[in-house]
Amino acid sequence: MNSLLSGARQAFEPVLRRVLHLYWRFARGMTLGVRGMAIDTEGRILLIQHSYVGGWHLPGGGVEVGETMLESLGREMHEEANVTLIRPPALHGIFFNNSVSRRDHVAVYVIRDFRQDGAPVPDREIIAHGFFSPGALPPETTRATRERIDEVLNGRPKADVW
Repeated sequence: MNSLLSGARQAFEPVLRRVLHLYWRFARGMTLGVRGMAIDTEGRILLIQHSYVGGWHLPGGGVEVGETMLESLGREMHEEANVTLIRPPALHGIFFNNSVSRRDHVAVYVIRDFRQDGAPVPDREIIAHGFFSPGALPPETTRATRERIDEVLNGRPKADVW
């Protein structure tokens, strides 16, 4: 059953990306997203799995009209991981995400002061989450996620592209 769902997701993902790209192209001049790298007191990184795209990712999403990036980050962290920001996070960088669109940018924040008042309940969007040691990330962790973690924790030079 799990492989059937994985196969369906892989088949549906390219179609969804094309449809969303067409929508974004005509509805928005440029898209901006935020991702949060929540690092707990044990040095583990919070990752999530979406229902509509494969791999493990940093939580986050699109900045909505009228929102600041920090407001969007706070909303997305709460919606996807039941995480509440205690202090403002540090901006790690802004990356051009040309895998989604030639118009997409992602701001990544490092979050060290937060609380999680219980595990998030899986839903239609987020199917799994967890805190992982940087040396033991799930094999399906995306390349961009691994690179951002390496930049923050190991001083790897920051890339411009997601």
